Amino acid sequence: MTRVCVIVLNWNGWRDTVACVASLLQMDGDNFTVLIVDNNSSDDSVRHISQAFPTLKLLHAGSNLGFGGGCNVGIRYALQQGAEYVWLINSDATVDRGALSALVHVADHDQSVGAVGSVVFEAEDTARVQLWGGGRVNLWLGRSTHCLAAGAVDFVSGASMLLRGTALNEVGLFDQERFFMYWEDTDLGFRLRRAGWKLTVSKNSKVWHNQSSSLGFGNPLLDEYAARSCFRFLRRHAPVPAVSVFLALLRMLVKRVLVGRPDRLRAVWKAFRTA
Repeated sequence: MTRVCVIVLNWNGWRDTVACVASLLQMDGDNFTVLIVDNNSSDDSVRHISQAFPTLKLLHAGSNLGFGGGCNVGIRYALQQGAEYVWLINSDATVDRGALSALVHVADHDQSVGAVGSVVFEAEDTARVQLWGGGRVNLWLGRSTHCLAAGAVDFVSGASMLLRGTALNEVGLFDQERFFMYWEDTDLGFRLRRAGWKLTVSKNSKVWHNQSSSLGFGNPLLDEYAARSCFRFLRRHAPVPAVSVFLALLRMLVKRVLVGRPDRLRAVWKAFRTA
C-alpha cells in the first residue's frame, strides 16, 4: 500500500501538467503514487497526458468541478485506496527532489498535524519566495495575505498541501458546493484548526510555482469568483459575519472605483448578490 498519493489537477493545461508530473517522478523515495485528475478539459489534454505517462492513473472528473471539486475526485480515490497522506500540487508547479519526503517527515514527527505546506518560490525568479506555506486572514476585512517568512499560518495553500487522511476523514474534503474557485483551501484550513488539527510548513520542502491565473489577472470573472467565495467564507467563519461581509464589500468596491474598472465593480456586486 502506498503511503502518499500525489494529486495533480489538470484543466486545459497539459503542457504544465506534463512538466509538473515529470518533476514529481524524479523525487526521492518510492512510497508514493502520482494521480492525475482531468477537470473536463477541452484542449485534448487527456490524450497528451496519457501519451506522456501511459502507466499513471488518470481520472476524469466528468465536468469542470472547480479546484476543490476536481481535487476531491482524486482525494476520494486516494483514501479509498488506503493512502495515509494526499499531496495536492498545482499543475503549473515543479518540485525539488526532496519536496515530498520533507513534508512527510514533518507530518510523521507530530501526529496532531493535519496539513503541511511547502516553501513556494517564483518559477521565473527561482530564489524569490512566493509564499511560505500558506497565509493569514483578516476576518473583519475579508483579506487574505500570503506569508513570506516562517511563522504561524491560518491556512495551507493549495499550491502545495500535504493532508493527513485521518484529518480529512474527520473534517471532510473541500466544500465544492460553496467554493467553486478560491478560498477553498482557506476554508479547509479553518475547519482543520477548529477541529484541533495543527497546520505547519516544512522549510525543506521546495516548490517552484508559475503564479498565473487560468482566467487572467484583472478579468472580471476572476473578481466574481474570488469575491463570491470570500463572502461565503466570511459568513461561515467571521465572528460577526454581516459586519465582515459589509466591510469586505466596501473595500472591494472602493478599490475598483479607484482603478477605474466599472466592469470589475459590477462583477463584485454580482458576487455579493449571489453569494
